Amino acid sequence: MTHYYDLIASPFGPMLAVVDAAGALTQLHFNPSPKTYARLGDAQADAKRLAEVRHQLGQFLAGTRTVFELPLAPEGSAFQQQVWQRLLAIPYGETRSYGELARELGDPNLSRAVGRANGSNPIALIVPCHRVIGADGSLTGYAGGLPLKQALLAFEREHRPGPQGLLAF
Repeated sequence: MTHYYDLIASPFGPMLAVVDAAGALTQLHFNPSPKTYARLGDAQADAKRLAEVRHQLGQFLAGTRTVFELPLAPEGSAFQQQVWQRLLAIPYGETRSYGELARELGDPNLSRAVGRANGSNPIALIVPCHRVIGADGSLTGYAGGLPLKQALLAFEREHRPGPQGLLAF
């Protein structure tokens, strides 16, 4: 199947987005390396096919979008798909631990497997693997590096919608 890609600028560094022929997002990588491009195989550069991805990412980065409405088609095992679905349920600006996700999946002993699935998420940011932290609240592994994870979480905290017009005493 043919894939199409575009490089999208962001305050967190360039993002490489890839869609399939049907227009579903299959990959989103921060700061792509030459190795990332090499794995694209026969993918073709085509900014038009990624216009909606670019648009929604722009809204997110402007602080006006907290939920993405894009067709997604990440490739992975059935277990990985289950974990990635749980990641999509973590609200903007919030975090969950690997253990919490394991319990949601029905087995508290799956924390490490959840961590591996989280680490193999091919659609960074949109499938928000950066929102998963250690049980003690510490930042743990992130494919883009812990400074990027910290920056994304800080960005979401800063832009998180809150009650309007309320005074704090």
